[in-house]
Amino acid sequence: MTVDIDKTTGDTPPAGPEAIKAIPVRHYGRYISAVVAIALLVGVVYAFSQGKINWGAIPDYFFDDRILDGVGKTLLLTVLSMVIGIVGGVMLAVMRLSKNPVTSSIAWFYIWFFRGTPVLVQLIVWFNLGLVFEYINLGPFYKDEWSDFMTPFLTALLGLGLNEAAYMAEICRAGLLSVDEGQTEASHALGMSHARTLRRIVIPQAMRVIVPPTGNEVINMLKTTSLVSVVQYPELLRAAQDIGQTSGAPAEMLFLAAAWYLLLTSVFSIGQYYLERHYARGSSRSLPATPFQKIKANVLSLSSRSKPTGGTA
Repeated sequence: MTVDIDKTTGDTPPAGPEAIKAIPVRHYGRYISAVVAIALLVGVVYAFSQGKINWGAIPDYFFDDRILDGVGKTLLLTVLSMVIGIVGGVMLAVMRLSKNPVTSSIAWFYIWFFRGTPVLVQLIVWFNLGLVFEYINLGPFYKDEWSDFMTPFLTALLGLGLNEAAYMAEICRAGLLSVDEGQTEASHALGMSHARTLRRIVIPQAMRVIVPPTGNEVINMLKTTSLVSVVQYPELLRAAQDIGQTSGAPAEMLFLAAAWYLLLTSVFSIGQYYLERHYARGSSRSLPATPFQKIKANVLSLSSRSKPTGGTA
């Protein structure tokens, strides 16, 4: 090994900088909190395992015809209530933003009333309106007693859908206000009508703001349908309670209903993710990878690492 020496001074040049040895900071609090969380989880699981619960009854009734019928009615009620809520919310949002003081006041009062009263109270009021209106008379189209007209399904649909419209109105209004007003003025200058401006310019851009909270509302609506059991509508929770009374396993059937709700909300959450990703295409240059793309990338990386690298002798 040779060392270069400066011929003018005869000194050895200084050596290069030493490599920095990075020592990671130890986060003892993370380790302690992880141990505490695991201990609590184990304690909860142990407590449930020692309880007087027949866990075998859950898989026995998980695909029971009455449970599946309740699941179907829950999904039907969720979809129809959200359709009423979304359509009504868009109309109320447009009315709220209108320059007409009468329509904006009506929309404000509707939102104030339905958001200010619990949905359970609204369901019970709809179910008992026969005390106020003995008959419903629509002229030559329909006439019947209120008790025969207001069925449990119609009570649930009106109670959930009209209440949801008040919340969707505020979501839609926030989305419409998020679009720059200059784009509306530009479209009007090009001769587009107000309705066409909303349909072609404003609403497509507002969807990026409207879709995420709407997805949350759909999931919340799915769970809120459990309230309609008080008006005798045989949805999922009502079916589980009926089976629990006849089978002698009421607590087990509640756990079964909770498992179905978790399953359905998980499926809806996946759909919400892809819907948000669809409407985010114009707002970001690169979209985040989907869960399937992440799994595929991890599998490919593992397979590439496992392949032996060839060499020359």
